[in-house]
Formats: sequence, structure tokens, C-alpha cells
Amino acid sequence: MPKVGMQPIRRSQLIAATLEAIDQVGMSEASIALIARKAGVSNGIISHYFQDKNGLLEATMRHLMSALRTAVRERRAALTDDSPRAHLRAIIEGNFDDSQVNGPAMKTWLAFWASSMHQPALHRLQRINDLRLYSNLCCEFRRALPLQPARQAARGLAAIVDGLWLRGALTGSEFDIDEALRIAYDYMDQQLARAEAP
Repeated sequence: MPKVGMQPIRRSQLIAATLEAIDQVGMSEASIALIARKAGVSNGIISHYFQDKNGLLEATMRHLMSALRTAVRERRAALTDDSPRAHLRAIIEGNFDDSQVNGPAMKTWLAFWASSMHQPALHRLQRINDLRLYSNLCCEFRRALPLQPARQAARGLAAIVDGLWLRGALTGSEFDIDEALRIAYDYMDQQLARAEAP
């Protein structure tokens, strides 16, 4: 009989072990046995909590998505300026938070994106993540721009954020957060300038 209160601890251990295994050997080589060994548990514990490797990957992605939501929410809550520009900057910064651009997280996101094309549960998570980013950006652009330009600006900024993140992940070197922020801010400023033009 498992000890009371062990479930969240075990789940956290297994998610951390999954991130470590994917970072070290990639998704295809990150076997249940390897993940269990890294977590210091038996293979059966993974089946008990997650059913299989896909369930564990889904839980790991939910963990990363939760960290992303928290990174954005905390930045927005700390704002003293309620302007669309300030909120857009907070959203951009949250997407390039260390929780999203460290090695294990980046490799796991890449594995997730590849797997989401073939697994409905992961595809649904990917759609939720995409729509959340677009919706947050569109809401802030809409405060400064008419509807269609706001939608276009949100689609463009979401593509830039994803593209900068992807290019950074594929370099194999440390992610240059400052450069990514400069490029994303520049696009944001260009779009907001449309509202300020006579």
C-alpha cells in the first residue's frame, strides 16, 4: 500500500527523471526502464501513475505548460504599467523564461511537438498551448488596434516567438534570451506603431 501523500512526490520525481532522460538520450531512447532508474523507482510505478510512456510525456508537457503559464502570469501580475505594450512584453518574456529555455525543457518541447503530430492527446495539448499564446497576444493587441490588424499582429508575434525559440533550441548552444527579446520587442513595437500613426 503506497504511503499517503506519496503520489505528488512520485509524479514530480518521474517528471524530473523524464526531462533528464530526454535531455541525455532523446525521446526515442528514453525508455521506461531508464526513466524509472533515474527516478529510483521500479518500472511498475510508472505504469501505476501514468499507464505508459505516452502518459508520462503528457504529464511532463503539462508540467512545462504550467511553468509557462506561471512565468507569464507572475510577470503580468508584477506590472505597474497596464498598457498593452507592457502586457505584451510580459507575455514575450514569460515564453523565454528559464523554465522554457533550459536544455531539458527545450529537448522535451521538441520531442513533444514531433509526437503531437501522431498522438491525439498530445495534439490537443499542443492546440491548447498555441491558442493560449495567440489569445493572450490578440487580447492585448486588440486594446490598441482594430480587430483584423490585432489578429494579424498576434499571429505574427506568436510565429516570431515560436520561431526564435525553435532556432534557439536547434543551435545546440546556450539560448540567447536577450537577442530573442530584442527581435520580438521590435516586431511588437512595429505593430503597435500602427495604432499611433496618424
